[in-house]
Amino acid sequence: MGIPMSIDIRDGGDHRAAVSEAFAIVHEADAIFSPYLPESELSRLNRSELTLETVSGLFTEAHELASRFAAASGGVFSLRNAAGEWDLNGLVKGWAAQRAADRLKALGLANFCLNAGGDVVAAGSIEPGKAWNVGIRSPQAPQQMMAVLALSDLAVATSATYERGEHIIDGRTGRPARGFSSVSVIAPELTTADVLATTVFAMGVDGPHWAAERYPCSVLAQTENGTLVEAGDLRRWLAPAE
Repeated sequence: MGIPMSIDIRDGGDHRAAVSEAFAIVHEADAIFSPYLPESELSRLNRSELTLETVSGLFTEAHELASRFAAASGGVFSLRNAAGEWDLNGLVKGWAAQRAADRLKALGLANFCLNAGGDVVAAGSIEPGKAWNVGIRSPQAPQQMMAVLALSDLAVATSATYERGEHIIDGRTGRPARGFSSVSVIAPELTTADVLATTVFAMGVDGPHWAAERYPCSVLAQTENGTLVEAGDLRRWLAPAE
């Protein structure tokens, strides 16, 4: 997926086999959905070598999830890129990482942090009685944190322009979204957090409260002029100052 991924496990024992299974799930998703691999199902779909009726079950699952978010957002979240091609990148990273985390849990792990390019699944605790601290980077200064969250059995995803520029498309217009420099969403699982971060960013000023009213999530966003916008029960997840 072209992003760094890591897993920090705090359960005792040797978990290398479990980690290998988790990363295999992510590699599988990349092989299916990458727009850069010519033989991925996504690429073959865009060349009309496959149809939505002949893709794999995993592709169908992700497509149906993305379709539901697209409908709920009134088309703000889109399954196509600016060129009109199929593109599920707005969902696949969070979906694949959550599937990997679910596999770790199925294998008996309870306390771990999976970091997929800055989008995080925080399971259990870093040590007894202590939640995982997850920093949200300031869009203006990468060495500074806009906020630090204390998370246990939650996920957080961020959509921003500070690394990839104006890459988030408003599905209603087909043009790059403007208004926010960063949007972070906390949710019970990473699929929802990742999609909502993208959707809120693309939706603009109405996005944070739209998401918090419809989904079990909290939002922390920063506008292009530096104003912070909060929605949902965000204060509940802020780490106490040390």
